[in-house]
Amino acid sequence: MRLAVTGDESVVGAIRATGATVVDPDEATSSDIVVAVGEEAVVDAALDSSAPVLPVDCGTPWSVPRRVLGDTVDSLLAGDIRAVDHPILSVGVGGDHVGRALFDVMLVTSEPARISEYAVAHRRRGEAVLNDHDENDHDENDRDVAADATAVSGEWRVADEFRADGVVVASPLGSSGYARAAGGSVVGVGAGLSVVPVSPYATRTDSWVFDPPLRLSVERDDAPVSLVVDDTVARPVAPHESVVVEVVETASLLVG
Repeated sequence: MRLAVTGDESVVGAIRATGATVVDPDEATSSDIVVAVGEEAVVDAALDSSAPVLPVDCGTPWSVPRRVLGDTVDSLLAGDIRAVDHPILSVGVGGDHVGRALFDVMLVTSEPARISEYAVAHRRRGEAVLNDHDENDHDENDRDVAADATAVSGEWRVADEFRADGVVVASPLGSSGYARAAGGSVVGVGAGLSVVPVSPYATRTDSWVFDPPLRLSVERDDAPVSLVVDDTVARPVAPHESVVVEVVETASLLVG
């Protein structure tokens, strides 16, 4: 089995000690497995390589701590590690493809201490999971959001509009990161995408889990807003431009 290491080659010795063959990082696209050390390396490998990716040292539930990498490779060689296909988010603005994300996509005001108004819409038949920060305080709007989740495929249904610093849509991998810190749910593979307002103006806010595709938009011309794809600013977004997030491909990650 041929393993390529990207991100930090200091782990090569621990891998070779298991008897595994380590190839040059330039051969990552043709290797059997890519060992990606750090989040940036994981993103690059997952988006650019067809080989399964073993995430290392990302400080997340889905990555392997560096200290146990040798034991993990032993398990890998023994066939005790399975590959799981994780969704890659495809992002388009006004019908034009803008980029891909492994973790999350966000609309956020470009200047600090500024807010705008955002809308979230969905159009796939399915069930939305409403995460209310106050479990004892539900109103008609909550029931409307749940009802919207059964919308006929092809018709956009607005889940909510809110004033906030921004809004983030996270994949299952990304749901344990920034989206969780913002108050969203951690979701499993196949459970949907986590949608969370960022620093909302209202004291009572909701977050959701929806099946893709999703549509985000800026509803007011209050402040400049940027589209951020996996921590990279992709482009500005004008009021009422449609930002569509969908899943059209997957990346194979190795988990214990």
